[in-house]
Amino acid sequence: MAVTANKQITYLWEGKDKKGKVLKGEMRASGEAVVNATLRRQGITVTKVKKQSAFASKGKISDKDITLFTRQLATMMKAGVPLLQAFDIVGKGHNNPAVAKLLGDIKADVETGSSLSAAFRKYPLYFDALFCNLVGAGEQAGILDTLLDRLATYKEKIQAIKSKIKSALTYPISIIVVAFIITAVIMIFVIPAFKELFSSFGADLPGPTVAVMAISDIFVEWWWAIFGSIGFGLWFFFYTWKRSEKMQSTMDRLMLKMPIFGELIRKATIARFARTLSTMFAAGVPLVEALDSVAGAAGNRVYYDATKRIQSEISTGTSLTVAMQNAQVFPNMVLQMTAIGEESGALDSMLSKVADFFEAEVDDAVAAISSLMEPVIMVVLGVLIGGLVIAMYLPIFKMGQVV
Repeated sequence: MAVTANKQITYLWEGKDKKGKVLKGEMRASGEAVVNATLRRQGITVTKVKKQSAFASKGKISDKDITLFTRQLATMMKAGVPLLQAFDIVGKGHNNPAVAKLLGDIKADVETGSSLSAAFRKYPLYFDALFCNLVGAGEQAGILDTLLDRLATYKEKIQAIKSKIKSALTYPISIIVVAFIITAVIMIFVIPAFKELFSSFGADLPGPTVAVMAISDIFVEWWWAIFGSIGFGLWFFFYTWKRSEKMQSTMDRLMLKMPIFGELIRKATIARFARTLSTMFAAGVPLVEALDSVAGAAGNRVYYDATKRIQSEISTGTSLTVAMQNAQVFPNMVLQMTAIGEESGALDSMLSKVADFFEAEVDDAVAAISSLMEPVIMVVLGVLIGGLVIAMYLPIFKMGQVV
């Protein structure tokens, strides 16, 4: 049975040119016969053709990979490189085989007559509605290179702000994990050795030492239950968080109320909201339609629900400023800038300035948190580890005083 053009397969081939030089490569085609015929026309004598393994191109495609691809594609389109050739250059130059395969699949769709936005929509895991809508708007208006450049800038800024949030949260979490592991090792292996030593003293032990030894006994006897419960608890928490809207809403509300970190997350979310809406509005996407993508890009359930309410109010004739004010999740500065943008007809410019301001605020907040967390973590670790050490050495100090 013939394979249709839409079901092209990647083939690995080997052959020799007219000078006898061995060549290797890969080609997407509807069958081995097509590969052989294409290579023969190029003057290559084919020696081997085989399908690429389904596992050969598997790999993780990160948001960073998509951001880099968008920038490369935008740069080449602005330089006048044809679209299909640009996909070839980016795909062949990428170190991640999964990205190369993805771009090859998209290129094949475009070659068969599909629009670029329609080709992107087949891969919603990597290209969200905002990405596809902007590409579609660029194709319709004939300014694909301009919108790709704007989209690349948007993704770079969003990527940067996400990285800053992750770096601010990762450091304290990693220190807490390391501290717990060190404490567990001391409780399970070190304290029992001291307990054997103290059993020969024949005297009453200080209260802190008794308390630490009691905790150590619990760790030694129930270490499997402790680690198992923590592991299962974390797995269940993240599993539920990803699949339960109620859990997501609850956790996102709690995160916004966290001391220090809550304000950082709020500023980052507002920056994403303003940057996304500015990019969509500047591309000519209708406001009500743009808010669909803005809600998804907010990254926080509280702001997702608020954006949906704003969208509903705007569709009934309410102005953006009034709808945002009714949502009660935006600071006064954002509302004033939005009102000025609506009155002056420069909403995209004003929202871009709001995004710039809050991105700078996130930078300052991350720097402040980093400088604050270091001494706090040092004090916590000092009290925890130092307290254990002192509790174990108190009986030895007591013996020294008696002697």
